[in-house]
Amino acid sequence: MVTINIGMLHYVIDHIYGAFMHRTKISPPFFSRGWGGSKLELLERMIKDLFPEVEGQNWPPSLIQPAWRTVWETRNACLREGVFRTTCDEQLISAMPPESHTARVAFLAPKHVPPHKMACVVHLAGTGDHSFDRRLHLGGPLLKENIATMVLESPFYGRRRPMMQHGSKLLCVSDLLLLGRATIDETRSLLHWLDYEAGFGKMGVCGLSMGGVHAAMVGSLHPTPVATLPFLSPHSAVVAFCEGILRYGTAWEALREDLAVQKPAMTLEDVRERMRNVLSLTDVTRFPIPKNPNAVIFVAATVSIVTLQSQMVFLLVN
Repeated sequence: MVTINIGMLHYVIDHIYGAFMHRTKISPPFFSRGWGGSKLELLERMIKDLFPEVEGQNWPPSLIQPAWRTVWETRNACLREGVFRTTCDEQLISAMPPESHTARVAFLAPKHVPPHKMACVVHLAGTGDHSFDRRLHLGGPLLKENIATMVLESPFYGRRRPMMQHGSKLLCVSDLLLLGRATIDETRSLLHWLDYEAGFGKMGVCGLSMGGVHAAMVGSLHPTPVATLPFLSPHSAVVAFCEGILRYGTAWEALREDLAVQKPAMTLEDVRERMRNVLSLTDVTRFPIPKNPNAVIFVAATVSIVTLQSQMVFLLVN
C-alpha cells in the first residue's frame, strides 16, 4: 500500500504551477524595475525605527477623519465607504506614487446597535486582493454576532495602484516595504478612530497571507491590545519571495543588473542573499510581543472560511 503525503503533493504542485506561470512569461514578474534606489535605503532605516527602545512603548497613531458615503443599507445593516489622506509621514508620502496618497476603506456594520455594544475587525489584503468584495463577504456572517467589518484597500492595490504597475506585480522591492509600512500606519489610525471617535467596545485586525503578516505587525505595534488573527501567513516575505512560488515570478536578472551598476561582479546568488537581508525586515518574530498575547490566534494549514469566521467571533465576543 502506497501512502501519499497530501501536504507534500500540494507543495510540489504549487511549485510546478508557479514555475510554469512565470517562466513562460504569461504574467510579468515582480520588481522588474529593480530595488528602488534611495527609496529602499529610506525604508530600511524607517522600518528599523519601528521598534521602540523601551518595551511596551509605541508611537501614537495619527488622528483621521474619514469622509463617508453610504453605498447601501438594509433594515439590519449598512455599508459605507470612506476616504482619508494616508497617515504616513511626508518622507514616505514623497516616496509613494500619487495614486496611493488617498486611503480607501469600506465599513460594514449592523444597524440599531450602539457602537459600545459592538466589535469591529479590520480586514487587510492578501497578495492580489485589489477590491473590497472578498473581505466583505467574509464579514457578512459576522453581522449576526454584532461584529462590524472594516476593509482597507492597500497602497499599490485597487484604485491606489500606480499607472505603470500591472496587477499585483510591484515594480520595485522598495514598493513592497512601502506597502507594508503604509498599511501598518493606516490600520493603526483606523483602530484609533474606531476606539476614540466611533466608540467601539472591542477591535481586532485580521488578514490572509500578506494581510496576515501585516495584521501581526499591527497587533504588535498598536499601543492598546487588539484581537489579532493572522490567517495562513508566513513569518516574513522571505518565505514567499525566496523560498515559495513567488521566487519564480521575481525579476532576479533585473535586480542583478541594478546592483551591478555599483558592483559589476554580482551573481544571482548574491542578489538572492541581498533580497533575504532586505525582506528580513518584515519578519514578525523581530517585532515586540503584543500587549495581550492571549488575544492572538494564528491559523495555519488547511482551514475553511467558516472556521475563520468562528475564530473572529471567539476573539471579539469573548
